[in-house]
Amino acid sequence: MTHKNKHIACIIPARDEAESIGLVIEGLQQLKNSDDQTLIDNIVVCDNGSTDKTSAIAQSFGVNVVKQPQPGYGIACLTALNKTKDSDIILFIDGDNAFRAEQAQLLIDSVANGVDIAIGSRALGHIEKGALTPPQRFGNWLACHLIRFFWSRTVSDLGPFRAISQDALKKLNMRDESFGWTIEMQIKAIQQGMMVVEHPVDTYCRLGYSKISGTIKGTIGAGIGILGMIAKLRWGQHKKTWGKNPINSNPPYNSPRTSSSVSFSNMPPSKICEEANG
Repeated sequence: MTHKNKHIACIIPARDEAESIGLVIEGLQQLKNSDDQTLIDNIVVCDNGSTDKTSAIAQSFGVNVVKQPQPGYGIACLTALNKTKDSDIILFIDGDNAFRAEQAQLLIDSVANGVDIAIGSRALGHIEKGALTPPQRFGNWLACHLIRFFWSRTVSDLGPFRAISQDALKKLNMRDESFGWTIEMQIKAIQQGMMVVEHPVDTYCRLGYSKISGTIKGTIGAGIGILGMIAKLRWGQHKKTWGKNPINSNPPYNSPRTSSSVSFSNMPPSKICEEANG
């Protein structure tokens, strides 16, 4: 079925998420469009090197399962995208049950109505105590401030729960295979003057342990990947614009296609650092 004449796909990158993957898929399959038909037309789970029964459980729900043994959030998304080429809108959600599927509706509707990317912002929603580690909070805070410093755009979160149009995705030419995937998408969208909105989403304690924030190696790797992507994209923009218009190399802040059409009022990026105690 289609939603507003759009074919909707959902990508779930997952590694050792046997405890939660069924709950995530079930929640997505229960979503309905205005005609009371299934909202998500195609769910693709990318098993990113699981050693548990993640793949078997996902297959039992009748969804597409692809495997990518090379670890990396970005390459898992890129692999799954090969199965969504006919879709108009692609939703991304983690397989750890930290988000609630029903909040995908607003993200999908925003893109169906013409927005390029709709970000589910954890900073703007309720964060269950313990759902985000201190390094996660600080990393988001730092990255959001760097985006504001370099590109004069207020971003509240780099959250993985998001929807994007197929057309926008193609224009972004996503390349990152590891931890810089989400910020690559957001910065490239700013550079290309795309319309990006943020909507509040709630965040809950994940099931199982995180392969990124749950380990020292993963936390350090994520930090390096995110900061490295910021430096790479800023330097690339600098090389392209230097000599052409070095004083104003960013898109105009108040442009209709670049201003933040968000569902909040001047929310500062540092909101991600506030403790959420329920």
